[in-house]
Amino acid sequence: MHAVYSNLLAVYGRQGWWPADTPFEVMVGAVLTQNTAWTNVERALERLAERIDLSAEAILALDAETLADAVRPAGYFNLKARRLRDFCDFYVASGGLDALSRIATDTLRAQLLAVKGIGPETADDMLLYAFDRPVFVVDAYTRRLFSRLGQLAGDEGYEGVRAAFEAVLGPDVSVLKEYHALLVRHAKEACRSRPRCSACSLRPDCPAGLDAFPLTQGD
Repeated sequence: MHAVYSNLLAVYGRQGWWPADTPFEVMVGAVLTQNTAWTNVERALERLAERIDLSAEAILALDAETLADAVRPAGYFNLKARRLRDFCDFYVASGGLDALSRIATDTLRAQLLAVKGIGPETADDMLLYAFDRPVFVVDAYTRRLFSRLGQLAGDEGYEGVRAAFEAVLGPDVSVLKEYHALLVRHAKEACRSRPRCSACSLRPDCPAGLDAFPLTQGD
C-alpha cells in the first residue's frame, strides 16, 4: 500500500483534495457526489450558492422544489435534496460544526451513519475531509485498483477494507487525504473500467496490467 501511494504521488503530485471553502461545504459535497462525477457536484454547488449563503439553516429554509432544482446537476436531484435536508436537520440539531467536532471519531461516525442516506463512504468523506479524522475512504476506485493489483478479492466488506488500510497507513490524516485523492485521479487517468494499462505507472506490479500489456525490454 505504501509503494502504491509513493508511486502515484510521484506521478501526479499532491492533489489538494477536497476542494471546498468550508467544512460544511465538504459535507454538502459528500452528499451530492453520491453516484455522480465531481464536475456535476461543482455545478450543483454553484447553483446552490447563487440562491443562498451555504449554511444548513439556509438550506432548510428553501422549499423542496427550489432545493431540488438547485442540486439538479448532481443527478437524482429530488432524492439528493431530501438527503441533504435530512443531513442539515441532523447538523443543526447536533449543534453544528463546533459541537460535532468535539465528538470522538467512532461516536461521530455512528451518528453520521444513523442519518438517512449517509452510508459508510459518505460518512468517511465527511470525517476525513471536514473533521480531519484519521479514516480511510473506500470507494469503487479503491476496489477496482487493488483488485487488479491482486491485493483485494473484490468482494470484501467495506469495514474490513477500511480497517486494513488504516492499520497499514496509520493515523496520518494528510496521507489518508492524499491517498484517496490520488486513487481517484489514477482511476480517471489510467485504471478506468476499460483500463489504459499501457499508460499506467503501476503496470510492472499489476497482474491485470501485465496480462494485458506484458513488459518489453524497453520498459
